[in-house]
Amino acid sequence: MKKQVTLASEVSYSGVGLHSGKDVVMTLKPSGPDTGIVFIRTDLPGRPVIHARADLVTSTLRATTISENGAQVVTVEHLLGALFAMGVDNCQIEMDSPEPPVTDGSGLVFAQLVQKAGRKEQEAEKTVYKIDRAFSVYDGDKYIVMLPYDGMRISFTSVNTHPLLGTQYYDVILNEETFVKEIAPARTIGFMREVEQMRKMGLGLGGNLENAVVYDDTKCLSVLRFPDELVRHKILDVLGDMSLIGSWNGHIIAVKSGHSYNSQLAKQIIAYREEK
Repeated sequence: MKKQVTLASEVSYSGVGLHSGKDVVMTLKPSGPDTGIVFIRTDLPGRPVIHARADLVTSTLRATTISENGAQVVTVEHLLGALFAMGVDNCQIEMDSPEPPVTDGSGLVFAQLVQKAGRKEQEAEKTVYKIDRAFSVYDGDKYIVMLPYDGMRISFTSVNTHPLLGTQYYDVILNEETFVKEIAPARTIGFMREVEQMRKMGLGLGGNLENAVVYDDTKCLSVLRFPDELVRHKILDVLGDMSLIGSWNGHIIAVKSGHSYNSQLAKQIIAYREEK
């Protein structure tokens, strides 16, 4: 029987949000059994609580936003993906801004924060949802499916028209070791041609060459950590978005998927579970 896990101590990190560009101090704290992952906006009156749940996703434009109690947190997928992959079931995340720090654009710093804080087993039993049928979201040549599997596996195909990117495929059986080594270091991708439009939309205000892999029309302006860093980061995004259904065992197969499709799949699984 697996036990639930929380942090052994609290740990803080400060930085700026990727899209908002706002300064933020984030503190990860231990939390009691069955509390799940909970955000607390310490900058707002009454310190509103926002639970990390699929049914609370309110936007998937360039990032995942969850909203509750009149408040929201945005771009939560990298942090949530790291907590999930590191086996943290219960955690209180205090933030004095709507967006977690971008760190280096990956999930690695968040994984390292968990390692620094340490983890503690709790008395309560951990519930792992074992996928028992196929779930799918299709839209033309884009899709994401989740199939029964004894463990956690993600197979992702990314297709991009940039001459240096093209088609990338990565398949990973997930555990803490493979996450920290193969997925967590992969950073978010940006394109110079999109910068002006994004900033008009109030997005990408905290992005730079230190916290994103940036391409212009012909070359990469950053030093890559992996030749296929884009598709590995897509897997990090999937992990964060699918963590919103709780712990699971299954095999996710995705082609050209993004936050919207990930969220639709998560909500489909939640609805099915509630019907049973």
